[in-house]
Amino acid sequence: MKIYDFNGKKNISGDRIREARQKKRLSQTDLAAQMQVAGIVIERDSISRIEIGTRFVPDYELPVFARILDVPVTWLLGLDEG
Repeated sequence: MKIYDFNGKKNISGDRIREARQKKRLSQTDLAAQMQVAGIVIERDSISRIEIGTRFVPDYELPVFARILDVPVTWLLGLDEG
């Protein structure tokens, strides 16, 4: 499956995921652990790659990120300023 880049990145939510994670004072390891508890198999390295834009973020992960980070999915997608 070919995954296309958008403005040189594979996702549009990585910057906001990093911002929300840092605001909650979670490490990448802590966020990965909480995602795993929620049923998403993801490692710390994947969180890092999401945040720098080199990993695709499937739609089923976005609501889990939003719930753990306590932000709306629309904010993660840059659709509102929240």
